[in-house]
Amino acid sequence: MELECKDVVLNQLFEDKVEAITAAGKLLLERGYVTEGYIPKMIERDQMTSTFIGNMVAIPHGTEDSKSEILRSGIVIIQVPEGVSFDGNEVKLIIGIAGAEGQHLELLSEIAMVCSELDNVEKLITATEEEAIIRLFEGGAAA
Repeated sequence: MELECKDVVLNQLFEDKVEAITAAGKLLLERGYVTEGYIPKMIERDQMTSTFIGNMVAIPHGTEDSKSEILRSGIVIIQVPEGVSFDGNEVKLIIGIAGAEGQHLELLSEIAMVCSELDNVEKLITATEEEAIIRLFEGGAAA
């Protein structure tokens, strides 16, 4: 999983999950991973089944029929230290994903390996620089 500093945004604050999902979608759009049409599909997907996965992490992504909106695979990470409610669950890390050509499950698997450890999630939530988050996802030590 290739991450750049531009894929990571620290210290964000959101009123609700729709605002948070929209922010993740806009970042995917800005980074050239998706078209604008992908963003409403991310909100629709979360309404079908919450994208909250536990350990204060949500992974918003598009619906099955949004594949044509994906330009290339990528992930974006938004840190929300104050938290935002996803259906009553506190989320402090939002990982927006777009998986092209069947890479969706591979991306989810890589994210799950990092975020299944609460210790890793705590490091991601308290990181003060984008590089620390990138290092943790690339298998190195977090700062």
